Amino acid sequence: QILIDWFTAAVTLPTSSAINSTPPFAWLAEAAAHKLANPHDSRSVVDVSTAIRVEKMLGSHPIIADSTYQGEYHAISRRLEKFRREDVPRFQEYSRFKHRLVADKRHTLRLDSFKPRVMSSFVRNRLIDEVYLPIIGDNLAKQLGSVGEQTRTDRMGLLLLISPPGYGKTTLVEYIADRLGLTYIKINGPALGTRVLSLDPAEAPNAAAREEIERLNLALEMGDNVMIVIDDIQHTDPEFLQKFISLCDGQRKIEGVFRGKAKTYDLRGRKVCVVMAGNPYTEHGGKFQIPDMLANRADTYNLGDILGGHAEAFKASYIENSLTSNSTLAKLASRSPKDIHILMRIAATGSRDGADYEGNHTPAEIEDMIAVTKHLLRVREVISRVNEEYIRSAAQEDSYRTEPSFRLQGSYRNMNRIAEKILPLMTPAEIEQVLMDHYRGESQNLTTAAEANMLKLREMLGTITPEEQARWTQIKKDFGKKKLLGGAGENDPVARVVAQMSQFTDGLDSIREGITKAGETYARPQSLSEATVSQLQKIIESLRAVPVAVEIKVVPVEAPSPTQLPVDILPDVKQGDQPTQEVNS
Repeated sequence: QILIDWFTAAVTLPTSSAINSTPPFAWLAEAAAHKLANPHDSRSVVDVSTAIRVEKMLGSHPIIADSTYQGEYHAISRRLEKFRREDVPRFQEYSRFKHRLVADKRHTLRLDSFKPRVMSSFVRNRLIDEVYLPIIGDNLAKQLGSVGEQTRTDRMGLLLLISPPGYGKTTLVEYIADRLGLTYIKINGPALGTRVLSLDPAEAPNAAAREEIERLNLALEMGDNVMIVIDDIQHTDPEFLQKFISLCDGQRKIEGVFRGKAKTYDLRGRKVCVVMAGNPYTEHGGKFQIPDMLANRADTYNLGDILGGHAEAFKASYIENSLTSNSTLAKLASRSPKDIHILMRIAATGSRDGADYEGNHTPAEIEDMIAVTKHLLRVREVISRVNEEYIRSAAQEDSYRTEPSFRLQGSYRNMNRIAEKILPLMTPAEIEQVLMDHYRGESQNLTTAAEANMLKLREMLGTITPEEQARWTQIKKDFGKKKLLGGAGENDPVARVVAQMSQFTDGLDSIREGITKAGETYARPQSLSEATVSQLQKIIESLRAVPVAVEIKVVPVEAPSPTQLPVDILPDVKQGDQPTQEVNS
């Protein structure tokens, strides 16, 4: 430091230097270092230039002038040192701050929920390839447009997917959004509830509903490359669904509220599609109705019903979707899913001709898979019959029922739950026991309807005992009686009279049908024997004589005073006389 001060006093330093040149102070420091070395040998000093010159440089950096870079050793060292001590720490802090900021905004906007995530158990089966993807693709082509000259300019429409629970409506839509690269905005219907009637978050009754409405308005604000999915619409109010009528027609407009400001979103020509999914059969067996004008704009597909001409693909989808649930067949889902069709053919026919497997399976594995597939065919038969009965019963009007509603379900979810318990060494009796145990457990959630549903299931499968059949017949008889009485009950005398009259009318209709059939059977109605005619007369007389016990309670009414009676009904009595009993009556 003393030598540097001594040299500094001996020379005059310039006030500034170029960025790519050595600062004068560097020479003073170097001279001080040489002077400090003892002994100093001038022969050890090497006379070499510390400057560098590079020509024909491309770029617009400040230290490059006329495509030429000029620099010196000390200037480069100074810049590198400054970069290490100042620029690198500041850049690292900037990167950390940006990461925290992005993470906070991602959490606030819930951006992760906008990315479709296909379930690991999803299997792209034959039904999806041959049926669902073509029909859904036609609808999305109307909403999003398609490539080529044949693309539509009048984009409109709505995709409405309905089915009982457990048929993969949401999973299928999420898979399509993932393959198309669309932003997946899912609106949860149960979170909205029936109290949400507007797209204004300020009118939402609770925080969960408000968050769903805000997400919906954010999707409208994005306005492009978005799939809006409203799931479980049976839990929403039809007035809320009416807001999407204009969005699903040629106008492609909808009113929304974003950050407190009302806006009209015009999405004509934008890549925005609307999908609604729900269960049209409510818990009490009635159909859910969406607004007529919205249903008129929708392409509606029931994933739980067998589509015309695709019954085999629909039945095969039960086993294909259960591959990931069964430990024996799980390997087919990831390695060779097409082998399941070969296994189903062998299990159904017993013939192994043309069995060319894609996967490399050992003979023991093949035998186990065939055994499990045979068991699953029986499970599928029961599941499909339960599904058909559930849809038939749920779609029936309550006033037309002749037996209690059937609420046991036969969906993919039920198939997966049973398939995970199937082992190759099980016997047919054990398979039947697994089926009954599954539905017995499921029926417990139906409380008072558990007995009727289990008896109906046993009747469908042909395993009902005579005692259970008698009990089921009595339940249906009591059900018809209660339906006939309506909501009044057996204690209402008027309801009892109506019930007896209805039974009398039904008896007469039965007699009429019997006489009509007899007339059709014989050449002439007069050919009925006298004994038959006499017996019919006795039946009619006995029906007419059916006693109807009706207890009518008469409450005595106190006689009003003459002044309370109307003038036109007052008897002609003298003053001081009391009204007669006839007037009181």
